[in-house]
Amino acid sequence: MNTGNNATSRREFIKVSSKAAAGIALANTVAARCHAAEKNTIKIALVGCGGRGTGAAGQALSTKGPTKLWAMADVFDHRLNTSLKTISAQHETQVDVPPERRFIGMDAYKRAIDSLDKGDVVLLTTPPAFRPLHLEYAAQKGVNVFMEKSFAVDAPGIRRVLRAGGVAEEKGLKIAGGLMERHYAPLEEAVAHIHDGMIGKLIMSYAYRMHGPVGLGTRSPDVSEMAYQIMNYSCFTWLNGSFIVDWLIHNIDVACWAKGALPVSVQGMGGRQARKVADQLFDHYGAEYTFPDGTRMLVQGRHIAGCWEYWGDVIHGAEGTALIGEGIPQPRIYKGHEQTQENLVWQFKDKPPNPYQVEHDLFFDAIRNDRRYNETRRCAESCLAAIMGRMACESGKRITWEEAMNSDLELAPGLDDFTMDSKPPVVPDAEGRYPVAMPGETKAL
Repeated sequence: MNTGNNATSRREFIKVSSKAAAGIALANTVAARCHAAEKNTIKIALVGCGGRGTGAAGQALSTKGPTKLWAMADVFDHRLNTSLKTISAQHETQVDVPPERRFIGMDAYKRAIDSLDKGDVVLLTTPPAFRPLHLEYAAQKGVNVFMEKSFAVDAPGIRRVLRAGGVAEEKGLKIAGGLMERHYAPLEEAVAHIHDGMIGKLIMSYAYRMHGPVGLGTRSPDVSEMAYQIMNYSCFTWLNGSFIVDWLIHNIDVACWAKGALPVSVQGMGGRQARKVADQLFDHYGAEYTFPDGTRMLVQGRHIAGCWEYWGDVIHGAEGTALIGEGIPQPRIYKGHEQTQENLVWQFKDKPPNPYQVEHDLFFDAIRNDRRYNETRRCAESCLAAIMGRMACESGKRITWEEAMNSDLELAPGLDDFTMDSKPPVVPDAEGRYPVAMPGETKAL
C-alpha cells in the first residue's frame, strides 16, 4: 500500500495545527499576557448546562485558588436552572450568577463569554457541532477554554478548531480538551510501559465500546423540531458526529496514543439492524484503520440490548498484551496474549485520582502560573481519526487521512446563523423517519 501522500497530509495537518509554534518563544515574552495570578479570582462561564457541563463546572470550582461561577448559557432555561441549583448546592459561596448573567438561546454563548474579562475561563460543553464556533469566539475574545469532547463533527469543523487553537497560542491562552483519560494516572503509566517496550512492538490494537441502546427522549407536542433534536443530540449525526465520534473517541484516542501514531487510512462498515426508534443512529460500527507501518487498529461500536458488552482497548504487542482505555479503570499488562493472572506483569498499585478533576487542576494551574497549555492539536487529531471512521462506515468507502482532512462536506451548513426557530439540517419524512446513512450511496467527502 502506498501511503506516501497520506504521510505528507498528516505532516501538513501537524504543520497547520501548529502554525503558531514558530511564535511560541515570542508569545512567551509578550508583556500583555492574559493570565490570573495565584491569588486572583478566576471568573468562569459555563456554556452548555447538561450533566457533563454541570460536572465540569464543579471540577473547575474545585481547583486550587479562588474561582467563581460568573455566567451560564444554554438553549433551554430549565436545564440552566437545574444546573445552577446543583452547582449552588455544592459550591454555594463560589456561585454568583444573577438573572442578568443567565443567558438563553443560540447566541447565549456570546453573551456569556462577553461577560468575562480577558484571562478568565469558559467551559464549552454543548453538543459537539457547536464546539468550533464557540471555541473560535472565545479565542477571539481572549479567554481561556476548557472544551469537552467531541470537538467537531466534520472536517471543516476540525480545521476551524485548529485555526482557533492557533489564535489561542498566539495570545498565550490556555486550551484544555476533555479527553480526560490522558490525565488518568494508571493509564499514563501503562502507556509509558508500552512505549518502553514492555509488550514489544505493537502489532494490533482494538478499541471497543459495546453496551446497551442509546436512549431517545419522548417528544412533547409543544417542542420544536430544532429543540427536540438538540435535546436528543446523541441521536442526530449533525449534532454529535455519530456514535463512533462522540462515544468511541476516547478509546480511538487511547489506541493512537499507545501506538504513538495517527492512522493513514480506514475502511469499515456499519448499519441499523435492531434499532427501531426514529433517529439517525447506526446501532453498530466496525472500522479498520491502518497505521503508517502497516499495522492495524480495529474499532468496534455497538449499542444493542442483549449483546456481549465490552468497553476498553486491547493492545497486542509482539511479546504481550495491554488492557487499557476508558472502561478499564485498572489497566493491566500481560506477557503473551492470554490475559490470565499468572501472565500478569504490571498493574497500577496506588489509588488513582479522578481524571476529570486532574484535567481541570492542570488547566487552572497553567493559567495561574502562565505556563503554555494548549491541547487543541491532539484533540483535533483524535477527533479527525473518529470522523474519518464515520465517513468510511457510512459510505462504505476507504478513506485516507488526506481525504478526510481536506473534505468540505459540512453536516450542518450555516450553523453559525441557526436560531431555535431554524429548520434543522435533517427533518423527518411523512412517516416520521429521519434520513439514515446508506453504505454505497451516502457521500463520504
